[in-house]
Amino acid sequence: MAFEIKGGRGDAKKVLESLRLFWHAPNIGESRSLVIHPATTTHGQLTKEELVKAGITQGTLRLSIGREDPLDLIEDLHQALATI
Repeated sequence: MAFEIKGGRGDAKKVLESLRLFWHAPNIGESRSLVIHPATTTHGQLTKEELVKAGITQGTLRLSIGREDPLDLIEDLHQALATI
């Protein structure tokens, strides 16, 4: 699942750093829930034009949902989004 933080890279970083249950890592195959900022990790080598073509903005965050309770993950997202 991916979504965009309208405030761009700075606000995306605030949200990412405020998450408590999501593990900040690009590792696929992990059973824990993960979060990454694609523009500076998995797609960090792309030019601005290539990022736009790929549909990735500086505000994009990507989640990989793991084994945690869904309501706990939703609560974690809510509290992190409230920081911006």
